[in-house]
Amino acid sequence: MSRVSYLFFLVLFLLFCHVASNDPSSILPLDRQHQGHSSLAFSTTWQILGPFQIGTREATWGADPLEYSGGFRQLQYDENAEFRSSLPSNGNAKWQIINATQTSSTASSANASLSVSYSNVDWDFLKLVYGWAAVQYQAWARGEITVTGNETQSVILYTDAILEFRVDGVDYFGGDFYTYRKAPPVLHLTPGTHEINVRLVRDVRAFGGILKPTIDVLLDLRATSGTLELAKPGILVSDMVDGKLASPIASVTLRNTGENDIEIVSIQPVDVRTPVSLHGLVSQVVLAQSPPALTCSQTKTTSFTSAVYSVTLVAGQTRPVDIVSLPAFNASLIYFTITYKAVNGDGKLSFLHVSQNLTKRSTYDPHKVTYLHPGGMVSYAMLRAPAKNATCSPGKKKLPILLALHGAGLEADNGIVAHALDPVADLCSWVLFPTGVTPWSGDDWHNWGFTDVEAAVNSIPSWIEHVGWQGPDVNINRWIVTGHSNGGQGTWFSLTHRPDRIVAAAPISGYASIQKYVSYELWQPMDPKRTSIISGSLNSYRHEMLMENPKGIPILQQHGQIDDNVPAYNSRLLSQQLFQAGTNSSYNEVPGQNHWWDTVMTTPQLVDFYHKQTASNDTIPRRLSEFSFVVGDPGDMGSKGGITVTHLEDAGQYGKVYVKGRIIRTVNILGLDFDPQIWAAESVTVDGKELELADMLSVSRTTGSWMIGTVYRTENDTLHRSSRQLGAMTAILRTRGPFIIHHQGNSQTAHIALQVSRNLHQYFYADSIITSAAVDNTKYTGNVITVTIGEAPPSLHPDFPIHVNAAGVSVRDSRGGIHGYTKNDTGRLGAAFLRPLKGERLELVLWGTDDFGLAMAARLVPMLTGVGQPDFVVLGESAAWRGVEGALSLGFFDHEWGVTASSVLS
Repeated sequence: MSRVSYLFFLVLFLLFCHVASNDPSSILPLDRQHQGHSSLAFSTTWQILGPFQIGTREATWGADPLEYSGGFRQLQYDENAEFRSSLPSNGNAKWQIINATQTSSTASSANASLSVSYSNVDWDFLKLVYGWAAVQYQAWARGEITVTGNETQSVILYTDAILEFRVDGVDYFGGDFYTYRKAPPVLHLTPGTHEINVRLVRDVRAFGGILKPTIDVLLDLRATSGTLELAKPGILVSDMVDGKLASPIASVTLRNTGENDIEIVSIQPVDVRTPVSLHGLVSQVVLAQSPPALTCSQTKTTSFTSAVYSVTLVAGQTRPVDIVSLPAFNASLIYFTITYKAVNGDGKLSFLHVSQNLTKRSTYDPHKVTYLHPGGMVSYAMLRAPAKNATCSPGKKKLPILLALHGAGLEADNGIVAHALDPVADLCSWVLFPTGVTPWSGDDWHNWGFTDVEAAVNSIPSWIEHVGWQGPDVNINRWIVTGHSNGGQGTWFSLTHRPDRIVAAAPISGYASIQKYVSYELWQPMDPKRTSIISGSLNSYRHEMLMENPKGIPILQQHGQIDDNVPAYNSRLLSQQLFQAGTNSSYNEVPGQNHWWDTVMTTPQLVDFYHKQTASNDTIPRRLSEFSFVVGDPGDMGSKGGITVTHLEDAGQYGKVYVKGRIIRTVNILGLDFDPQIWAAESVTVDGKELELADMLSVSRTTGSWMIGTVYRTENDTLHRSSRQLGAMTAILRTRGPFIIHHQGNSQTAHIALQVSRNLHQYFYADSIITSAAVDNTKYTGNVITVTIGEAPPSLHPDFPIHVNAAGVSVRDSRGGIHGYTKNDTGRLGAAFLRPLKGERLELVLWGTDDFGLAMAARLVPMLTGVGQPDFVVLGESAAWRGVEGALSLGFFDHEWGVTASSVLS
């Protein structure tokens, strides 16, 4: 049988067996697909209440003025009611009725588009005073979902451009602000009407700052099978490169749309050949070359218990499932059968099928390579190997990597990204287009996204071995970095946080920092100390404060002169800062050009720069006789001039290092490490004290005076904070393995645990294990998120400064004083704080005195960039409308997990 005939026969066979295709909606049972007596619909008219002010990324902190009146959920439509607001004329916000701009309804789907605007606000004048921050505002909308028929409908709800909503009294925070459509909530709607309340938040980063300040959102319901489904069509797998699969790693994303937990029993192809592993399950790969023996029954597989984790999806959960150890075979299609069963069910097996056509590329063209992100799931990048005609210096055996970082909303495999550097196909370098895991790069190429960059870089040697590459080798420690827009900002992050790896950099049309892009005006009022805590949480991302770090690195900036998306002011400001820091940089502002044009990545100036810098023979890391650098978060920061800051004295303030020869002066620094390549076993003078490095290349001053040795003093690694544990609350994202989300087993904490899992997957494509069983820290490698009401498991740190119980929370300050907060005194309470685990792991505790307090705390799990979550926060009930000012205490932990003196404790 020919391959074409076989594939045709295979398709007919699958249709005969009623097997699901790549479209999740098509896996409905046939009776559900064709029943006409049941349907879904959104209301065509909606009640709207607003507008109210909101600051840049403030919504995570609550800051909803209607909460002062009991919350929108408690309010009923009243055309005469007025609510105090700082935005509209006469200072009053009112109800209005609007029609959805579009609605549609079928037996298995329904959607409604809303467009909300306000003519009673002088937006133009406010913009003159407050800039783009003035066109950010919030409102609420109320409508209905109607389910006809006699059966409960299992549905998923897409919430495009929405951060928060409420269905039948159940709150959901996280939504889908960037319209990823990765992890919608699963709802089980009974026949009748269901109230839906939607918090509308206009954010310039998401909606833009130039056009009319409307809020445009989409609600989209899709019926599901009520069991296991493909959350995303197909399989994430590498391309075929000259007859070989470029990477042995693949992934399929699954969603449990039922009401019972599901266990994956096995993943196996139609044609059983070479064993591959599925995080603890033995599977096989399909080689679509010769016809297998086809049968509607499941072929027997071998399985074993994973030392890492078993693949279970709780009801409503979406998870990526990794498939590793695929051979470098030549094929056109891979096809898997997923066998699963209900947990605590009758043991009956069910089947789901997924296939993926493989794309064939040349080695010398950008092609997809897959690899494991440290978070435990599969990610991908586009890789272009050095061309045959690359003009390299004679004898140059290891070539650098040209990293090209994409802008917001783009996938790396999009032709606009992957082929942007085709005009310079002859570069003497490897060219890598990371994805940052998601189209918005997870978190703007910072923590999670930058980890993905480094994972992509480190995957190239494996690619070389896997495909049998015979060309020039790669030097994974020599980077030329470029990127456009958000990728330009990511280029600044690379420059300022990995200077000892950077040969050169070309940031294009990038913004200086989140705060410089859209100012943080119009937040709810807060005292300056609280402001400083929030700002300090974002210190690592304020590139305008870090321009000393790139000294010695050639930099070419480029920006369109009339850019109305990212104003050229951002690049002009950083150009000035670079000049004042004595950095070797040049600035090219292109007349008459806006944010994007076809050759934005390959202007003549950039082409010359790429050729010159990829051919550079500069020694990396550079040996500089005099330099300085600034550290916002040692957990993010690499070395500069061979010196790495290991700890800051106060995590909420910048640390600075000044070097002249072997004389070093520091500010707010607690520990330093020295690279032996640059700092041989000789003496250095640190803050006036001479130290002999000898064999120990670490110095610290935990006792007040500099001495040889590290910051650590005991073998108990939970007593001292280090490496991946450093930074603000975003340090929880430095997980090594899937997140473990532990809850108490009741409905309130289980709901929040599922929300946290959904948000982590939605915004980072992260994987998580949800469990109510006691967490065995010897079994898992990932960071833990504990969701609890009342009591919390004890800390591994024997003297941790924060304690919670059913009555309230207490915090011990830097002087030993105890600050207690009880629900009897302050109302409902919530808290979110980091705690140490062994092996540089972290636990994030989400706690509340009740479900309201817990929900307030859960909103602070890192999700959107620019929010500014410090190490610990205790929220009073008033945080719901006062935002940060409603935090009873917030701040940072020091190197011994003590509360710093700069923290706020009321």
